This record gives sequence, structure tokens and C-alpha cells, in this order.
Amino acid sequence: MELIEQILSQGNLKEAIHRVKINKGAPGVDNKTVDELDGYFKKHQAEIKDSIMKMKYRPQAVRRVYIPKANGKKRPLGIPTVVDRVIQQAIAQVLMKIYDPRFSDHSYGFRPKRSAHDAIEQVLEYLDEGYQWVIDLDIEKYFDTVNHDKLISIIREQVNDKTTLHLIRAFLKAGIMEDGLVKPNKLGVPQGGPLSPILSNIYLDKMDKELEQRGVHFVRYADDCNIFVKSKKSADRVMKSISSWLERKLFLKVNATKTKVVRPTKSNFLGFTFWKNDERWQTKPGDDRKAKLYDKIRELLSRRKAAAQPLSVVFTKINQVVRGWINYFKIGDMKHFLFKFSQWMRHKIRVVIIKQWKRSKRIYTNLMRINKALKCNFSDEDIRKVANARLGWYKRSSGQVVNFLLSPQVLGIKKADRPGLVDPLEYYISRKELQM
Repeated sequence: MELIEQILSQGNLKEAIHRVKINKGAPGVDNKTVDELDGYFKKHQAEIKDSIMKMKYRPQAVRRVYIPKANGKKRPLGIPTVVDRVIQQAIAQVLMKIYDPRFSDHSYGFRPKRSAHDAIEQVLEYLDEGYQWVIDLDIEKYFDTVNHDKLISIIREQVNDKTTLHLIRAFLKAGIMEDGLVKPNKLGVPQGGPLSPILSNIYLDKMDKELEQRGVHFVRYADDCNIFVKSKKSADRVMKSISSWLERKLFLKVNATKTKVVRPTKSNFLGFTFWKNDERWQTKPGDDRKAKLYDKIRELLSRRKAAAQPLSVVFTKINQVVRGWINYFKIGDMKHFLFKFSQWMRHKIRVVIIKQWKRSKRIYTNLMRINKALKCNFSDEDIRKVANARLGWYKRSSGQVVNFLLSPQVLGIKKADRPGLVDPLEYYISRKELQM
């Protein structure tokens, strides 16, 4: 069976439609949604397959959107139409079967049964083995500067199928719509479609093989690559030579200001940094990621915004952010950080709750109800003082009475449609125990 026939086989297309629907995602330039896919392909599948086989299929332009990056800048994404996403997914599924067994063991991004956590574990192994000089390699605007001709020639080494190569090139050349105008795409693999991850790995696998041939220790996750050596002199030499190789062989430019040689404690890879105890190297979230978590929770618990929403909505949003952050960074050490963060977050929550109660009489009634239910033995006078205080919301919510009555245990109680508030430190400890 020709490769294009595998791509367009009924089973492969059915799987592609299923995955695109699961991934959901925003509509492309034609405003079609994933919910319309089944009906559309039932009606037009024969026509689509015929145009692809005759090399007449023309993907629509991708819709340009921007998403915030961890460093405050914005990352450009190209959102293909849902129909084009299905075709891209069908190609990616077949390419993955061909290429994944050939990819380097040191490549972890966008690959089945591999994750950022696996990449970090590999880094820790290298550091424990004494490779404690880190080359933090930054390829300037990688996804926007991949050379189409070079990429097609690399793919042709394994995929010598004219129709498949023509289809891949058609997706590479699809225009980009921004502010209502379509611009031609002469360079790059726009992020946002199912095909870009596998194509980016195919392109950078050439670098992986070069580093392996040189006997260099490295870890790559998509376009993030760290190289590990044992001396500053070696690091400077490798950094210079690999930068030159990338420019000559893959037509990629290394960002001279961001690419640097650092010690592990000063490095930042996939949001993690590193530290050493008496026996071995450990990892923890980078300071920038901690700051980003604070910023996100601060935004969600803005007094004016949060006090106007039901607690069920506020708690749900907070729980999603905190659990997602901890699930990503759980392999790192962060007990001390989460102890302080948990206290800060709960105080912000208490401010929101007291502000929602607003009137002194309601504050008194609600606190007294909790006091009796939990048998906390605060006197009527203690609670009346809090309710009638002329302090601001922040100070009124920080006293012993409010802290005790709106304790982590009370905030964690599920009530009707309101979920219990997650305790970040407890949740982290529970996730660590599951890992062991």
C-alpha cells in the first residue's frame, strides 16, 4: 500500500476525526467547529480523497492567534480549519509510526509515552554523573524559521511518496490570516496544527543525531535543548560548534543573547531549575513559574471580580489552576513554597468571603453559625467585634477568629454545587505519595 493510501484509509481517517474532536480547539478561518466534522466527512470524504490523490487539495489559510508565554511575551499560533486539522492528524499518525522508532532516545517532546517529567529525570541523571555545566540552547523563532525545502528533503529520506510529500508541502505553504489579510508562508511550521509537532521533531532529529555522533550528553523537548558537559571550556567549545552547525546545516539561527553556559542552579529547563542536597541533585519549579502562579491566583481573586461571583465558580477556577500547576511540577521539591503560598491564597479567599457577606449582621450570623457547628467556643463578643469592626476587608479577614472559623478544613468542605477548596500543600503531598 502506498503511504498516501495508508493516510487516506478509512480506519486512519476515522481515528483522525476522533482525535480532532477530542482535542476540540477553536474554529479556523471558515468558522466550522469540530461538531460538524462527522456530517462534513460523511458528505465530502470521497471528494477530499480524490483531490488529494490528484494533488489538487489546497488547505485553507491558518488563523493567526497569540497566546501568552511564561516570560510575558506572546507565542504565535496558526489555527487550521477543522477539516484541515483532520487531514494533518491523519498524516501525523502515519508519520509517527515511521519516525518515532528512529528518533533519538534523548528527544522527549510530542512523543508517545514520553513527557517533560521524563526529560527532567534524564537531566538529573546527567547532573549526578558529574555533567554539571549546562549549555542552554535557544533557537531563535524556531517554528517560524524552518526551511521548507530542507524539511521536505529530510522527509524524503524515509518517505519517498510524491503525493504525500506534495500534501505536506501544501500544508507548509498554506497562508496565514491575520487582521483579515492572508499572507503567504515561505518559512516555518506554524504551531497550532496536529502536523507541526512531528515535523519539528523530524527536522531537529538531524541535530540529535549530530550530537549523538559527537558523544555529547543532551536532552531535547521540542525546540528546548540543554547540553551537559563537565567543564566550562568544553561547554564554550560545544556551544560555538553546534551553533555553527545549526546555521550551516539546518539554516537555523541560535539566539546569541539567550543561549548561554550556566551552572545547574542558574538554569531553567521546561520551567524547572535544580539544586543539590548532600547526596544528589534535585529539581524544583523556577522562580518565574512560581511568580506566574501567584499572578494567576491574584487575578482570579481580585476582590471586585471574585466577590461578584458565586463561591462555586471561584473555588472551581482556583482548584483547576492549583491542581494543574502542582501536577506539572510535582516531581520537584516545593513543600516550603506551597506552605507559604497556601497561607497567602487562603487569606485572599477569606477576604473574598467576608466581602461577599458584606453587612455586619450577615458576617455575625454566618460566623456564629460556623462557630456553633464546629464547637469552636468563640464568645458572642469575639464574633461581634469582627462583624462590627471598622477595619478594611484585608485586615478584618486576618484576625484569629476568621482564620480559625474559615480554616483549611472548613474551606475544604464540599457543599451542594460548590467544591471544597483545594489545600495546595496537602494535594502536593498526596501526589508525591502516589508517585512512590
